[in-house]
Amino acid sequence: MAVQPAAGQKPQKPFHIVTPVLESLSLSKAAGTKVFMKMENVQPSGSFKIRGIGHLCQDAARKGCRRFVCSSGGNAGLAAAFAARELALPITVVVPSSSGPTPVRKLQELGATVEVYGKVWDDANSRAQELAKTEGWVIIPPFDHPLVWEGHASLVRELKDSLEDKPGAIVVAVGGGGLLAGVVAGLQQVGWQDVPIIAAETLGAHSFHEALKAGRLVTLPDITSVATCLGAKTVAARALECARECQVISQVVQDEEAVRAMQQFLDDERALVEPACGAPLAVLYSGRLQRLQSEGRLPSPLRSVLLVLCGGSNIHTAQLRALQSQLGLQ
Repeated sequence: MAVQPAAGQKPQKPFHIVTPVLESLSLSKAAGTKVFMKMENVQPSGSFKIRGIGHLCQDAARKGCRRFVCSSGGNAGLAAAFAARELALPITVVVPSSSGPTPVRKLQELGATVEVYGKVWDDANSRAQELAKTEGWVIIPPFDHPLVWEGHASLVRELKDSLEDKPGAIVVAVGGGGLLAGVVAGLQQVGWQDVPIIAAETLGAHSFHEALKAGRLVTLPDITSVATCLGAKTVAARALECARECQVISQVVQDEEAVRAMQQFLDDERALVEPACGAPLAVLYSGRLQRLQSEGRLPSPLRSVLLVLCGGSNIHTAQLRALQSQLGLQ
């Protein structure tokens, strides 16, 4: 969705691209039904985040923003830095130490000023909020903003154009809940709100699962998962609302399952994705889909399943080997 122009101006072209939808034979075999992948890992910034964050940055620039400030575990910052470069505006991205050197290097390559602050994203976000008090500086939330959700909804509108029939289920990763909120908005826009959403998290970054269980927002004491891009100690309030508006099924996987799924997917599909993306992959590889069918939580037989392949911008083969070693998988 393009940002609405001022009078006499042309609408701005979105920064995201229309990504391909590909069938995965290996995932289809594992899941027991046809699986399609929405390839958000090929977005210009490396993840789906450019959809919503690009949309928000365009809006802020149109309103006179002089500098962007973003807190990020990696992907949101890269999306914001990409958008800032396209808009010729400066940006400061605050990342936690848990993000590691890869996103810092990539952010600097995009021209961002990078500040490493705190251990987890929540720490970095507090610092970003302080910086955003400077006049003319605008905070770009990584997941919790209506314009971010509005931008992410474009993903589902593309699915409506790409798929012959609506899917039997959509599998997404949940960190702060921005993608979930965008998918729900998109499903409502195209009349697919009856499609179940399987929301995957890793144990130790499972704030959405805990919130669903409690019926209210729950703050995790710490982020202990290797999936640092899922590392929001408290999910967005909108994510909990989404679970009341659509059928959202929470699934929590172990770090080991997510990293095994990353390796399996690399072997099967020749694409390297990060642990955040390994969580929904693990749901498909591990037989959880069939278990949900046997429990009556998903229909059987099940129409095709759509996996949002959320991104792989913060991973390389040496990191994958290090994760495998850390988790005793080698």
